Amino acid sequence: MPELVDALVIGSGPAGLMAATALVNSGRHVVVTEARPSFGRKFLMAGKSGLNLTKDEPLDQFLAHYHESSPQLGSSLAAFPPSAVQAWARDLGQEVFTGTSGRVFPTSMKASPLLRAWIRRLAGQGVEFRTGWRWSGWSRHHFMFDTTAGPAEILPGVVVLALGGASWPRLGSDGKWFEIFENAGLPLTAFQPANAGISVDWSKHMARHFGEPVKGASLHAGDLVERGEFVVSARGLEGGGIYAVSRQVRQGAALSLDLLPDLSALQVTERVLAQKTKDSLSNRLRKAFKLTPVKLALLMEFGRPLPDAGGLSNLLKSLPIRHSGLRPLSEAISTAGGVSWQAVDDRLMLKDRPGVFVAGEMLDWEAPTGGYLLTACLATGRRAGEAAALWSCQGSDPIARPPA
Repeated sequence: MPELVDALVIGSGPAGLMAATALVNSGRHVVVTEARPSFGRKFLMAGKSGLNLTKDEPLDQFLAHYHESSPQLGSSLAAFPPSAVQAWARDLGQEVFTGTSGRVFPTSMKASPLLRAWIRRLAGQGVEFRTGWRWSGWSRHHFMFDTTAGPAEILPGVVVLALGGASWPRLGSDGKWFEIFENAGLPLTAFQPANAGISVDWSKHMARHFGEPVKGASLHAGDLVERGEFVVSARGLEGGGIYAVSRQVRQGAALSLDLLPDLSALQVTERVLAQKTKDSLSNRLRKAFKLTPVKLALLMEFGRPLPDAGGLSNLLKSLPIRHSGLRPLSEAISTAGGVSWQAVDDRLMLKDRPGVFVAGEMLDWEAPTGGYLLTACLATGRRAGEAAALWSCQGSDPIARPPA
């Protein structure tokens, strides 16, 4: 016999925990299941280098970073905007601060204190957490699980699915739910890497520069110009500046690098011509522009054979980056694709599965790093949880039987 559960949340990332928060605050008894042995693994990994909670900017500017999904995400983010994210963190005892770029961080700069406080509060409210419970699909209107103790079935009154996308599978976001949805005939969009590095087949001379950061440069991809730091790695180019243009690169835009964004093309040409020709090219470039060794290496890698002074100036301002596309899904920070917006209503409930709600990176949206990813996960988790609680409180029938 299946276990009867008032409200079920599958997934313990930020979206799932926020859905559980909304449900328990509405008086539901909540069970949260997690396939991995511990909670919020991707959340904890994201916070290792400083947990960027959100971005302190006007909502219309904030929404623009979600591209074509901003209309669908608008109501969720309007109800839980960046200011609400900050208030929520403070309510959990985690003070925050805003950096010069507008990015908001907890003063601890870590995810673990926030996650511990959140779990502790939910447990104190009666939320039941179960690890080692992997959702394996539907059987009629039951939810099936593979657990450490063997197969299990739950018959919930209402469900929020918050299983993440398909990036960082070792941390739990493995996208295995996609096949379950596909077999059920639910509308989906194929996963693609987002906020991903770029693959480059380097010459052997670049090996000495692996791990070196590239600063004071700007990246151009289509109409987008992004000034941000990135790193030369054995696999290619990685880091925030690269992630910011990865969407355009995935869509086919050519990528180029401006090594001297603070100088005009004319100024670059004048400085090149002013150098003594008896000096080596490397010395001339160092003297004229103080180019770092890694910038010089990139110029040689992508610009050889180097042209005359006029052509060299053009290369310094627009160096074409030869690459073989984005790194694979498993290495991406996040993913595009997932549950199509056509599959859910404005409450984030599956149209073909009344009583089943979807939140977080399972939905088909993408955004750059910088607080946008986490804020949308929290906001959609909250919206799905509140809608699920209302569905339950209104005395709606238990989860509808899937179509034959």
